[in-house]
Amino acid sequence: MKPVISGVLGALVFAAMATTALAETKLTIATVNNGDMIRMQGLTADFTKANPDISLEWVTLEENVLREKVTTDIATKGGQFDVLTIGTYEVPIWGKKGWLVPLTTIDEPDDLLPAIRGGLTVDGKLYASPFYGESSMVMYRTDLMNKAGLKMPDAPTWKFIREAADKMTDKANGIYGVCLRGKAGWGENMAFITATSNSFGARWFDENWKPQFDQPEWKATMSYYLDLMNADGPPGASSNGFNENLALFNSGKCGMWIDATVAASFVTNPKDSKVADKVGFALAPDNGLGKRGNWLWAWSLAIPAGSAKIDAAQKFVSWATSRRYTELVASKEGWANVPPGTRKSLYANPEYAKVPFAKMTLDSINSADPTHPTVKPVPYVGVQFVAIPEFAGIATTVGQIFSAALAGEKTLDAALAEAQETTTREMTKAGYIK
Repeated sequence: MKPVISGVLGALVFAAMATTALAETKLTIATVNNGDMIRMQGLTADFTKANPDISLEWVTLEENVLREKVTTDIATKGGQFDVLTIGTYEVPIWGKKGWLVPLTTIDEPDDLLPAIRGGLTVDGKLYASPFYGESSMVMYRTDLMNKAGLKMPDAPTWKFIREAADKMTDKANGIYGVCLRGKAGWGENMAFITATSNSFGARWFDENWKPQFDQPEWKATMSYYLDLMNADGPPGASSNGFNENLALFNSGKCGMWIDATVAASFVTNPKDSKVADKVGFALAPDNGLGKRGNWLWAWSLAIPAGSAKIDAAQKFVSWATSRRYTELVASKEGWANVPPGTRKSLYANPEYAKVPFAKMTLDSINSADPTHPTVKPVPYVGVQFVAIPEFAGIATTVGQIFSAALAGEKTLDAALAEAQETTTREMTKAGYIK
């Protein structure tokens, strides 16, 4: 007959066993240091209360560092992470390689916006669930626009943006007419520059995969960008990405900022922004060629095939990207602060319709066409990226070249020639060009 453990000792043993059972599954989640992701970390008690046997460990990284670590880990099947924050670029490539687990328990998948869901689906299977979806648009200071004697159109041209930036710039008082990305990275400055280039009639490659940086459309794009930033941008712009420009705008130093629609909740939040009550929104600019300079993107949650905790990871991804999570954020911080751009139900919600940037965000998302991103025909899909595995490396190198040009370390012509040479070499090596 086995001895019975009783009294205080028995209670301690039982408590220890219970604690072990409750903490038996720890999910390691790699995420970007954007505001919506930081907010999610503060709300996960809702998840762990419903799933007491799952604990969460966060690895929060700057965008470029996150991409590097996550890509290395998944390509080597390192198994360091159980849930990944990845973008629309990686999902179809990694899904086809078998690096991601198909998602089977996502909350109301048919509620996802078609444009966003389509970018996360491979052969009919959803390989990532969008945490938030975005395009890009113009965010501007209404008070400075009025002071300049101008009225922002709902659909401005690049010519108007230059005129407005010139009139709003007041360097003596630390106000710059426009803040744009300059930090090197395929998802940093090249996201903005590539989307902008589409509206100037440029393209990364022609129909035969020949790089196009030696064409006049790219020279027009980069001439405009460099001239605008040198005349009306903040100092040190070659080091500024999304978060740096967000801080500049919120501190009142930018007349206009053209960037991710997801920023709208932060620039209009009095807790974050000194100019929250003075912000207007417009579509990303165009040049009358039929394409606007906006992108299409989703930061999504995915599960690497190397994870040993797939069931628990599916539960977390389903919770974090659900309608319930959206309602949780709304109950805590208001509808203006919920993750945007993922679900049809959100844009059908009359409470969300009152949010000042809701319609402009949806219009921007719907105006981006990843299957026909450029004025001239191209052999690729993707608006601010080219959906081939080699793009991330090539575009990061080109981003470094263009960032150096913005910093005054290279001439425009030298930068374009170097971009053409580098891209041609890598595409030849990869077998796209004979």
